[in-house]
Amino acid sequence: MKTGLKLLREPFPEDQIGQLPKGTKKQNECPDNEKKNCKICGGWHHPNIIHLKFVGHAALTNRLLDADINWSWEPMAFDKDGLPAFDASGGLWIRLTVAGQTRIGYGNAAASQYKEVGSREKEVIGDALRNSALRFGAALSSWHKGGELYVSEPETSEPTETTVMSEAERIKAIVEIWKGKIVALSENGTIESFKAFWPDTKAEIIHDCKDAGAAEVYKLFNETYKNLIGAT
Repeated sequence: MKTGLKLLREPFPEDQIGQLPKGTKKQNECPDNEKKNCKICGGWHHPNIIHLKFVGHAALTNRLLDADINWSWEPMAFDKDGLPAFDASGGLWIRLTVAGQTRIGYGNAAASQYKEVGSREKEVIGDALRNSALRFGAALSSWHKGGELYVSEPETSEPTETTVMSEAERIKAIVEIWKGKIVALSENGTIESFKAFWPDTKAEIIHDCKDAGAAEVYKLFNETYKNLIGAT
């Protein structure tokens, strides 16, 4: 059985992987009569919303404990009261230490008047842990699109070096996620919903993918839209 950092690289079983609905602004704000009970995630939302795979806080914590019973995390800064310092947008930078190695991560979560007191802060911490654990290789398959990420290799007695995802690789993975949304929307959505995709999500795509990645996403969107128009 693999242990330590090697264990973090192991794929998570299907029963520990959730499905997170990720819609466009227009889909999220659609009238209630357009929403359906989702058979994928159990939620109530627009029927054409894309779902992203994710590993929850509990499953990740369980994996971290199996990898290193003494794992720990700490905020990168503290406020005047000695509490973790959240940034101007409510996000949190942390250091995650596993098996003597430390990686930096960032977490954020949308504010909502319907959330219980403290629930947003806990959501931010969980997001930061997933983000920093990703740097150790945890749940990489949830970010990967196209082909198998994990390939069986012969076991050897030689120690192997843990691969850490670079910022460029992370952005590339996010670009592929957005491309997947475009393909799914072109297959399941209407012309009107597809046409509204770029205006509704442009700012978010640029934030997630940076300028070069956003240009790549837009190129696929534009080409797909032209094909859809030509087919009607």
